[in-house]
Amino acid sequence: MSALFLSPPSFDGFDGGAGSRYQARREVTSFWYPTWLAQPAALVPGAKLLDCPPHDIGVEECLRIARGYDHVILHTSTPSLPNDCKVAEAIKEQNPDTIIGFVGAHAAVLPTETLKASPAIDWVGRKEFDFTCKEVAEGRELKDVAGLSYRDSTGKIRHNPERELISNMDDLPWVADVYKRDLEIEKYFIGYLLHPYVSLYTGRGCPAQCTFCLWPQTIGGHKYRVRSPENVVAEMAYMKKQFPQVKEFFFDDDTFTANLPRAREIARHLGKQGLTWSCNSRANLDYDTIKFFKDNGLRLFLVGYESGNDEILRNIKKGVTTDEMRHFTKACNRAGVTIHGTFILGLPVETRETIEQTIRFAQELDVFSIQVSLAAPYPGTELYEMARQNGWFARQSKTDIVHSDGFQQSALEYPGISKEEIFESVEHFYQKYFLRPKPILRIIRSMMEDKDVFMRRCREGYEFFSSMAQRREDLEAARDTSVAG
Repeated sequence: MSALFLSPPSFDGFDGGAGSRYQARREVTSFWYPTWLAQPAALVPGAKLLDCPPHDIGVEECLRIARGYDHVILHTSTPSLPNDCKVAEAIKEQNPDTIIGFVGAHAAVLPTETLKASPAIDWVGRKEFDFTCKEVAEGRELKDVAGLSYRDSTGKIRHNPERELISNMDDLPWVADVYKRDLEIEKYFIGYLLHPYVSLYTGRGCPAQCTFCLWPQTIGGHKYRVRSPENVVAEMAYMKKQFPQVKEFFFDDDTFTANLPRAREIARHLGKQGLTWSCNSRANLDYDTIKFFKDNGLRLFLVGYESGNDEILRNIKKGVTTDEMRHFTKACNRAGVTIHGTFILGLPVETRETIEQTIRFAQELDVFSIQVSLAAPYPGTELYEMARQNGWFARQSKTDIVHSDGFQQSALEYPGISKEEIFESVEHFYQKYFLRPKPILRIIRSMMEDKDVFMRRCREGYEFFSSMAQRREDLEAARDTSVAG
């Protein structure tokens, strides 16, 4: 039987397969690889991975392709579920015999609610769904597949026993061949990574307890389960041959540096291969470790600083203090490692003063580039439960996380600061950070060094200011709705 693994058409520029980050439209064109779908697709002979948003594939073309498959497995998310249901219904309408499954964090946490969202959905995969998808695609009866919820012949929703998390990650096949066969890698952009880039996972799960982080709390778990260094290094050598045009490889593990002996061993071999690579890291490494990684091909760390207020960091169980972050950042600067820092506004319990404190902290760190997000309380996270218990949700619908254009909206508000103020503070943060001499000079210098970078930064600049204008329109529309209400 044939299987199509589908990231469906959605909001313009919507990054639905956003790895360990939020599903949303970014300030500049940004697409992460759909590795969560590529992994099960690699398990199913004859399968196809169709990632519509980066490849500009609309509904009509998506339906034409889906017509040739017995099984269609959609990766969904909290903000995209209504749209994904419409795509599933259109697929079902053109071929009622198509068996449609939904996977992803939302389906894992809310299987009953996901099935009820549309009669076109035949089943949903819970937790880690790779082998669940494989068994369904092989033709096994739904009632016999662990980790799956479905409707029986009477329409009653049934929940099969849980599937154990994969203990030996080397059991999963490489994603390289799926990428090569089904994706046009030049379509994938991340503003702070060299282009073209390729991202992949070397492990799943994260030992950190951050209350807002989606994947460890819904699918991956808090135990860092990893592929062996030998397995990772072999795939990287294979990737290098398959994608000679790639300038940078990114390890999308929630925290690649959580297992330092393993990370060092992998780095040692990557250095021998002459690869340039980057990864997610917590801001708690010492200089010697950072320098070792740099000497073996590391170019950039993606670091979640989140806030410049230590009380907020404690509230979200970040496990790193602002002083530790300062020491880490200075060590990276000394070693010559670039940092892209991420910050989140609207975490508990944000105030006008803590926002300004975070902006000053970011200016002090002065990393190469930043991203500012809004707190997103996804179902299944501790942040969601805290917001529910404390009445912090700004809207009646607790899953109302993005605007109709795909940009994030303020989902939380607190006594003394409204959702509108938190929303406005994102643009304020960007202006206060980037409209300073040092960041401007860094950007200009990078543009002068490479013609391709020059063109790319010009495009990103246009997209950034356009997105800021769109955010202001979203804010005005929200205010008008509030006044009318």
